[in-house]
Amino acid sequence: MSIAAGFGTRKWGLRYVDRVCVETVNRTDLQRLAEERIEEAEFLLIATKYSGAYYLTGYAIEFALKACIAKLTNQHDFYDLAIAKECFTHKPNVLVKLAGLRPQLDHDIAKNRDLQANWAIACAWTEASRYEFHTRDEAETFFEAVRNPAHGVLPWIRTHW
Repeated sequence: MSIAAGFGTRKWGLRYVDRVCVETVNRTDLQRLAEERIEEAEFLLIATKYSGAYYLTGYAIEFALKACIAKLTNQHDFYDLAIAKECFTHKPNVLVKLAGLRPQLDHDIAKNRDLQANWAIACAWTEASRYEFHTRDEAETFFEAVRNPAHGVLPWIRTHW
């Protein structure tokens, strides 16, 4: 038996694009990944692995916003290639626009300064953070901006996914 046999509980759907095998994910997968990444970030904070916690907190936002985008798709619709290509980004400001949530976010942050501040913190994240070191303060501030139950970015996104 191979080491990988039985690894994980999800059998990913595979498809081929230009002869490259690509795993497919759906909205539910993206929601689960967002929740898992924020939980992993919390464990890394507890373990004092601040750079990893910072990095994974950003991916929680990305997956959550991509779940919102997936909500807009219909099973038998032919996708718009330009929009599909734009979705392959890590930038929260681009993803919130693609999810059609920019007007709602603008409305909500105009009424909620804490959400506005937390969104600004979240938008400072990039996938390049994997090459950076982050302090305890940076990681905890980012995590709190994303996870805060009352004014956090992730709870806000959950209301739309």
